[in-house]
Amino acid sequence: MSINTTSAYSDFHLQFIAGEWQTGKDDSINTNTNPYNGDTLVEVQQATKDQLNEAYDAASQAQEKWAKQTPATRAAVLYKVVNILDQRQEEIVDWLIKESGSTRIKAMVEFSATRAITLEAATFPNRVHGEIRPSNTPGKENFIYREPIGVVAVISPWNFPLHLTQRSIAPALALGNAVVLKPASDTPVTGGLLLAKVFEEAGLPKGLLNVVVGSGSEIGDAIVEHKAPSLVSFTGSTSVGKHIGELANGGEYIKQVALELGGNSPFVVLKDADIEQAVKAAAFGKFLHQGQICIAINRVIVEDEIYDDFVERFLAHVKTLNVGDPNKQDTAVGPIINEKQVKSLKEKIAKAQDEGAKMILSGEIEGQVVPPHIFTEVTREMDLSRNEVFGPLVGIIRAKDEDDALSIANDSMYGLSSAVFTADMQKGLRFARGIRAGMTHINDISVNDESNTPFGGEKNSGIGRFNGEWVLEEFTRTHWISMQNEPREYPF
Repeated sequence: MSINTTSAYSDFHLQFIAGEWQTGKDDSINTNTNPYNGDTLVEVQQATKDQLNEAYDAASQAQEKWAKQTPATRAAVLYKVVNILDQRQEEIVDWLIKESGSTRIKAMVEFSATRAITLEAATFPNRVHGEIRPSNTPGKENFIYREPIGVVAVISPWNFPLHLTQRSIAPALALGNAVVLKPASDTPVTGGLLLAKVFEEAGLPKGLLNVVVGSGSEIGDAIVEHKAPSLVSFTGSTSVGKHIGELANGGEYIKQVALELGGNSPFVVLKDADIEQAVKAAAFGKFLHQGQICIAINRVIVEDEIYDDFVERFLAHVKTLNVGDPNKQDTAVGPIINEKQVKSLKEKIAKAQDEGAKMILSGEIEGQVVPPHIFTEVTREMDLSRNEVFGPLVGIIRAKDEDDALSIANDSMYGLSSAVFTADMQKGLRFARGIRAGMTHINDISVNDESNTPFGGEKNSGIGRFNGEWVLEEFTRTHWISMQNEPREYPF
């Protein structure tokens, strides 16, 4: 890895609009704080709707010229971005820890994923292609072109802000599009402004990437309803995703949407599984980033024959996890992103007990640090099973047998990721294919994301797929052009 001898990025109180760093013009201030110790990191004067319009105007103008650039030109910018990420790795990891509450372990996972999707996106300009199809009309040829979709609106989340933002903007830019990005209010730096600095340093032409930090009441609906974007890419909650879908398809200008929404990932342990390995996987897949991951394990489902053994070993293992300062190398569970989320988790703890779940592990909540909470005697009807937790709470459900385990796994309005542990790989494959989800992992955790595989869900977990060949479909448009090479006879 190259040694970074450049100065650290600064001036994150500014907006990046039309290729220039400018002050927001709204009266409101986004006070960005460290979720672990409450320190103020930066205060951003937020953007107005007029500044959002300025960003869209710049994106629309810049996109036409960018789309005409050669694949090599666009790819070169992405490769430069990869190089800059490598040079600034420690700087970026530090921001992830102090802004999003990432443990150092999680920050490194996120950095690696961000780098991987950028490197994958650098290959996209040379991978998008068209087709020639035959025609039943004499003398006609059919050409199917893949063209940039135009301007893409990206609304990114706070939990994996760097990666889940880059997952949209890197492919979009690589394929000849322009981007207007609204990062989550909790992570304006790692979710947008930091990447704007990186792309600017890499030489991306002005206007192609705009980062607009603003309140939802001022620009939340406007970023979707504006006439410029042809596609809205959103990662976040199902409730907000539904609202965005309604705006995108119910307003004056209809847009395509790519929605990666909530999850309720089942982690199934069948009776022939390696219990010790399943325990380690369950702990990592549940408590990485405090469970604040859409594909985190939400329900642990264990066959009756090994249920008690699994619970005993899982409890013992989770008790060994270090909780607290996310900057320490051995911390497994750090802070929750904000006080609102902490309050929600306290309510979920109380409701689980009210509904009859047995809390076998808890701990004192200090500030925004919530230690692991484990519940047994959980049923599929309980809130802990029905809804996304998004925190370090987990319920363990007893399944009568394999068929019952599959029934419980599918008993959800969500269908994002899932996992099953078994010693019989063919049984595992059969079980995996029975799960209604976009992704299932055999003898591994539900938290998996590789840059060359399709990422996305079913049911209330979203629409569309990210990564690899699948994202090429999302960020381009299909254009059929026919050529009549000889005069055609018409009936009148």
